[in-house]
Amino acid sequence: MSKIKKNIYNILKGNFLISDDALKNWKFLVFVVVLMLFMISSAHYADRQVLEIAKLNKEIKELKAEFVDTRSIAMKIKLESNIKNKVKELGLQPSENPPEIIKVTSKPVK
Repeated sequence: MSKIKKNIYNILKGNFLISDDALKNWKFLVFVVVLMLFMISSAHYADRQVLEIAKLNKEIKELKAEFVDTRSIAMKIKLESNIKNKVKELGLQPSENPPEIIKVTSKPVK
């Protein structure tokens, strides 16, 4: 067997984990596993944040639509014709005499 094939065969068998200097290999493997777990947990956290942002954006759109609907209803209620109809039900009528303007002139105090 060539040296390359022998090295690959030893790696596949796991000889690097049971040899005399295996402690440094185990430390490296534990380090790599911890990094992989950290990466996976970070990815899941990012996914949760993306879903939360999407949910909040949907809620914002719904609230904006509700605001526009409420504002249009309020503007229709404030129309002069609607107010006249409501006041007629109470027995009130618009004044036939227009309002008079009162002008006040003041004399300078000596």
